[in-house]
Amino acid sequence: MPHLQQDPQSLQCPDFIPVCVIVDKVYFQCQQRECIENVRVRLPHDCESKVEFLDVIFNPGEIINGTLVITDIPSRPNFRRVRFKVRVTFIVKIKNLVTGAIENIEGELPPIQKDIVLYIPDARDEFTFKIVVETLSQVLSEPIIDDGVLIFTIGVFLIIKVVGKVQLLIPEFGFCPAPPECEEFLPTNICDEFEMEDFPDFFPPQLETMP
Repeated sequence: MPHLQQDPQSLQCPDFIPVCVIVDKVYFQCQQRECIENVRVRLPHDCESKVEFLDVIFNPGEIINGTLVITDIPSRPNFRRVRFKVRVTFIVKIKNLVTGAIENIEGELPPIQKDIVLYIPDARDEFTFKIVVETLSQVLSEPIIDDGVLIFTIGVFLIIKVVGKVQLLIPEFGFCPAPPECEEFLPTNICDEFEMEDFPDFFPPQLETMP
């Protein structure tokens, strides 16, 4: 049966109106994980002997410029071999036990090499797909300090996506309702709290009232 082109207005129903939007559509995605051992971060020379490890804050992973290579797979139409390297940077937060200061040390994981197969369908020359990487990184081991170097193990979860910008017909239920009022920040007034406290007993208890 031939496909009939429908007028969007003919699809209206009491609950919603169809509208066209331009969005980044995920055509394909897959997950992977990497365990990176023996990550080493050099501590500043002035505090390497007396520091306390606090935390590691990770930045979003990104594909390193110039490393993305996409090639056809002759035996698998619409699938491609995709190779690239991912960079994950982070900040180590430590406390100098001598001065009490919080210090930040920038670090970077070794490049994560990917060589995978992704569904990237054939498209007109003017249509481009983007390869998008999302990461979730975490410290897997208690960091240790050895000769002025912080050593730990990092686990990285990756989601690799094939994304293309398309026009979609979606239901629209009207504009969003007005949001609630913002909450004003009101500093605590210590005198107001004092006024609400119960009045204390002024005198010590008598023997007869003791349990």
